Amino acid sequence: MRGRGFARRVGLLGGSFNPAHAGHRHVAEVALRALRLHEVWLLVSPGNPLKPEAGMAAFAERLASARRVAAPPRIRASALEQRLRTALTWRSLSRIRRLWPRARFVFLIGADNLLQLPRWRRWRRIIRLVPIAVLPRPGYVRAALRGQAAAVLRHARRRPAQLLAPPLATPRWCFVPARMHAASATAIRAARAEEGSRHGRGQGQQDQGA
Repeated sequence: MRGRGFARRVGLLGGSFNPAHAGHRHVAEVALRALRLHEVWLLVSPGNPLKPEAGMAAFAERLASARRVAAPPRIRASALEQRLRTALTWRSLSRIRRLWPRARFVFLIGADNLLQLPRWRRWRRIIRLVPIAVLPRPGYVRAALRGQAAAVLRHARRRPAQLLAPPLATPRWCFVPARMHAASATAIRAARAEEGSRHGRGQGQQDQGA
């Protein structure tokens, strides 16, 4: 795969995908249209330094959930970060750019991640590696657009259709207006835990009545 790319426009949507859900698919589809991308890669992270390990499903389980919401060939789930043995975004982006030097990559993040971007390792390097497209997340848009990262990047903002137009100097970023999707991995995990708890209580009651 090294050296391939054919000047394709590729969105990189990274995350824990714990689990992947319809909101991830929605973001990928919005990005494909708004940024005129050829494809979006769902990069399943082997580990997130900003998230606790407790409650984190095994990598294989998270990758399987990403494959279920993917829609090949334009939306693909990928274990690339695990193969590259990179868990830090700046390292992953650096390696990916070297592997596909002809591709035009754009990093897709939600407004919640724009808000916390200054907490990421070498975040100022990240914004110089690839253009960034920010998509809305419920409850985060206003704070994110007033946050530190948006302030640092205030002169680098472009319209979505211009984000990947030459010359591809970085940093540059855009905000993609779109309908927000309410799906949340946190909510899905909480619902599963509650379902498991109800099942356990029900089983306990059956055992007592036996």
